[in-house]
Amino acid sequence: MSDEIRHILDRLRTSRDNIVTRARHMVEYHVPPERRGPGWDRHWRELEAYLDLPGHWSAKDGNDE
Repeated sequence: MSDEIRHILDRLRTSRDNIVTRARHMVEYHVPPERRGPGWDRHWRELEAYLDLPGHWSAKDGNDE
């Protein structure tokens, strides 16, 4: 399976409710594939998975600790 097809299938499997996924789509619209560095897909998948973990991840109170 080509990388392009795998990329499309990965995007279809990912929930659009995930804000990281929405951000990824916006960034990929502006960054052509030839400008994306190694680990691009892995970076986004890890961020998407991190956000999908149960818990409260917002630091709206300004305290990042």
